[in-house]
Amino acid sequence: MSKLQVLVLFGGRSGEHEVSLRSAASIMDGLRTLGKFDVVPVKISKEGCWFYEEVRVAILPDPAVGGLYVLEGKEAGRVLPIDLVFPVLHGPYGEDGTVQGLLEMARIPYVGAGVLGSAVGMDKIMMKAVLQQAGLPVGEYLWFTASLWRRQAGELAGRVEKELGFPCFVKPANLGSSVGISKVYTAAQLPAAVQEALRYDRKVLVEKYLPGRELEVSVLGNDEPEASVPGEVIPCNDFYDYSAKYLDDRSILVIPADVSPEVSAHVRELAVRTFLALDCAGLGRVDFFANEQTGQVFVNEINTIPGFTSISMYPKLWEASGVAFDELLAQLVALALQRQVEKERLETSYSAV
Repeated sequence: MSKLQVLVLFGGRSGEHEVSLRSAASIMDGLRTLGKFDVVPVKISKEGCWFYEEVRVAILPDPAVGGLYVLEGKEAGRVLPIDLVFPVLHGPYGEDGTVQGLLEMARIPYVGAGVLGSAVGMDKIMMKAVLQQAGLPVGEYLWFTASLWRRQAGELAGRVEKELGFPCFVKPANLGSSVGISKVYTAAQLPAAVQEALRYDRKVLVEKYLPGRELEVSVLGNDEPEASVPGEVIPCNDFYDYSAKYLDDRSILVIPADVSPEVSAHVRELAVRTFLALDCAGLGRVDFFANEQTGQVFVNEINTIPGFTSISMYPKLWEASGVAFDELLAQLVALALQRQVEKERLETSYSAV
């Protein structure tokens, strides 16, 4: 039986480029260990060029091509057959529905959420709006564009102070790994924090500070997903920023989290509801703030392509739930293929006769 050709896509035009490289290395090692897959590593440069073995390649939005098109060199014009794509792209131009749309047009199966789930899950503002509509608990927030900030900075700063108070968090709407995020303690610090967020996106999200424990739950499945045991992040810094996640090993990951059975069941239920409300598929990690004094739990965000590094919560939570790393990868591939079969059953033409 021939092995499945799995293209692992990583890198990308994103502030999370380096994180993607780490995740992809872990995933490729795991897929190779299974022995059922031939791994085709494709790196997207920071400029957006695709490379396979130092040669430029592309996936064309034409299902007749059926694979990876070689653009240059001796084999220019050759097509390398691909059975499935495993996107390991964190942030814009990969986790936000752009690559997923290309793969949909090419009719190539892929791991993870589709165009809608990826786009809404990436945009923190739209995500919160959808979750609110679905009746899920989210914290108070404001948002604005770069142009509105330029015209009404004073008015917006006043709203932040009055409606959210300090401290608060200022974030780019579309990014992950805590890139571009600032914790703001005073009104005087707000303009610099907004400018930092605007380095990465034209939309800025300002969130009310929510005291409490940072809990995370991994989700696996398509239309009937399951949730892992919850884990807790105890950051070494003031909050779980990029440095605390990837550069400093002093942050503590508690797996499973030391919470009551009731809290565990509650966050697992909220994680599944969040996953379904955003029309996700395959995998996702949902992050929460849990306030022990009030008993309140708020959904912070979902990561539709969560980190897969050796220190990442997503695989660690599933390991604690009884799903080993290699088996997790095999299940994700199977879920992607299953979803493609379901798509291919759908009618794409209509006759009124």
